[in-house]
Amino acid sequence: MPRFVLDHRHEASECGVVFASFQGHDSPLRHKATLASCRSGGHAIWWTVEADSEAGALALLPFYVAERTTVAAVNTLDIP
Repeated sequence: MPRFVLDHRHEASECGVVFASFQGHDSPLRHKATLASCRSGGHAIWWTVEADSEAGALALLPFYVAERTTVAAVNTLDIP
């Protein structure tokens, strides 16, 4: 299955709305650890997900979060 990185950015004032939006959205990303920079002032969140398509990857997020998220198809690479 294809793998994607979801790169979400928001303003400091939007943190509460971003996290609250997950409460009304059934997603396998809920209650899982991921990388974020909100506590250090960066206000970005990154998820690595598997989905059939970019649209499928974004569908894992609530609309409010998805509309502020970019998607990149990724795969593993051995660094020589």
